[in-house]
Amino acid sequence: QVQLVESGGGSVQAGGSLRLSCVASGSIFRFNTMGWYRQAPGKQRELVATVFSGGITDYADSVRGRFTISRDNAKNTVYLQMNSLKPEDTAVYYCSLVQNARRYWGQGTQVTVSS
Repeated sequence: QVQLVESGGGSVQAGGSLRLSCVASGSIFRFNTMGWYRQAPGKQRELVATVFSGGITDYADSVRGRFTISRDNAKNTVYLQMNSLKPEDTAVYYCSLVQNARRYWGQGTQVTVSS
């Protein structure tokens, strides 16, 4: 079993920055994909960014150039540095881990950006 615990959410004004962290524990395989998704009220959950075990990253067009995803394999931790935040970035952000064809989710952390 795998557990994911996010931290770092909060409220910030437009243009500000936040850093999210997600620690994975349990049976973690060497090869996996970790990432961040978000869900705004009334909208579907959407991909924000992913990072593969080897470090290759991918971003949603809406955040590319503003957000940076990174991981520390030794700590089983993934980070999301969010800069130049916009009100439309307001959502619950969920950490995700995919391994052995199974996806795990964290409980989510709220990010609120005010104009």
